[in-house]
Amino acid sequence: MTLHELLALFTSKNIEYTTAHFDAVDQNAQLTDVASDSREVIPGSLFVCKGASFSPAYLTSAVKAGAVAYLCQRSLAEELQAVAPNVAAIHVDDVRFAMAYVAAGVAGHPDKKLTTIGITGTKGKSTCSYMLRAILDGDEPYSKCGVIGGIEVFDGKDTQPAHNTTPEAPELWRHLKHAAEAGLPYVDMEISSQGLKYDRTVDLNLSVAVFLNIGTDHISPVEHPTFEDYFESKLKIFDLARVAVVNKNTMMFDQVMERAQRCEKVLTFSTTDSDATVWADEITPHQGMVTFTVHTPTWTSSAALPMSGLFNVENALAAITVADYLGIREKDAVLPLMNVKVPGRMELLSSPDNKVTGLVDYAHNKLSYQKLFSSTAKEFPGYGRYVVMGAVGGKAYNRRQELPEEAAKWADLMIYTTEDCNMEDPAVICAQMAEATPEGAAHKIILDRYDAIYEAVSAAYDDPRPSLVYLLAKGDEPFNIIGGKHVPWMTDAAAFKAAVRAKLDKRTGRAGRDNRS
Repeated sequence: MTLHELLALFTSKNIEYTTAHFDAVDQNAQLTDVASDSREVIPGSLFVCKGASFSPAYLTSAVKAGAVAYLCQRSLAEELQAVAPNVAAIHVDDVRFAMAYVAAGVAGHPDKKLTTIGITGTKGKSTCSYMLRAILDGDEPYSKCGVIGGIEVFDGKDTQPAHNTTPEAPELWRHLKHAAEAGLPYVDMEISSQGLKYDRTVDLNLSVAVFLNIGTDHISPVEHPTFEDYFESKLKIFDLARVAVVNKNTMMFDQVMERAQRCEKVLTFSTTDSDATVWADEITPHQGMVTFTVHTPTWTSSAALPMSGLFNVENALAAITVADYLGIREKDAVLPLMNVKVPGRMELLSSPDNKVTGLVDYAHNKLSYQKLFSSTAKEFPGYGRYVVMGAVGGKAYNRRQELPEEAAKWADLMIYTTEDCNMEDPAVICAQMAEATPEGAAHKIILDRYDAIYEAVSAAYDDPRPSLVYLLAKGDEPFNIIGGKHVPWMTDAAAFKAAVRAKLDKRTGRAGRDNRS
């Protein structure tokens, strides 16, 4: 795309704009890239000036790196012209919306060369994405399916940890371009409510949109002001897709289905309703494994998941429904699920004496708590339950009320600790959770996360029953966000193992070892 073509695109999309210093640049030269981070600018790029923390110094850096023009909010035009007086500029009223169209155009709309699957839901996006990826890749991991999600990004060129569930438009389209250039036939991506609300996915063409579920979450001044805003943002995924895949067991199902009718075709899945396109029965837990029978319009087969959590059958059915639509049948859709692994999701860790089992999971909102505790109560009947939990700082404030209320229905002891407190004081967050704890529910505040895990392990060992220690929200993340910085953390799994060793050493009189190492 050239600058001349870019302006023509804006006109066709009714995006009003003004320009400055266009006589200083060749309007027919091809733009090489679009970047909203000055560190990613390459010669010939269009630089996008956006964000609440944007500094004019970023534009100076972008120009030095080779940006030939910049796109900015109209309100910044005068200030930025003083910083870059001879650089071509485009001014618009909504820079995010305009940026999405430009990023797609400069990338050459690679989504038209790919089969793209978008997955949204309050919980389960990453698990469903990994399951679908396993099916689409078959016997050769990293061979057919690109992934853009909350854990990692693989686009056929690079594999890297994820920073946002749904990246900003320039990064999103860069990954799609890489996938097309690498010859990957598929890309499955997690699509967050934030990605949909803030126009990161504008102009994206999805082959399939998957709607897993909806629950109350992400309600705060910096996310969604109301549940209605959150729900409406989620529903926007159907505006992007040709085919909808919907969970019949989701809350608000009728409203979801009404919006899904905008797609050319609607498929459903269910763990309870045999009228769904794809459904399951004979769902049986096996302490770390779930078996079930899956029924599609053309075949029926036994299936198994090597992970705890009855709710994961819903994620598997979503992946199977997509695969079946794409023409992947029976054993090729079912067998890959037997070996699927999702980092930090429903990870079980046994102590050497099998007295205590650690359960590492990213569960961090009311819906995930409801599904996690109800499922594990069936899978591990008669177990003691000790929960290490916290709440994120700066957003989703309702979790501080809802999570203690939900966990208290199941836990023998809740220990509130530090969890990505960001710029807030973790002591304040934990105190709010303690205040929301139902009367009579046992709870403690231990801010050091390792000490909290050790206390939970100790309490589990003191319980005469076999016990579960739930380590929630951090998954396999090797950091804790404190004071706005990613502070290194040993991961919850490593902390659990160290705590078990320390407890066993203490019981056998071998205390004094550094069990955190």
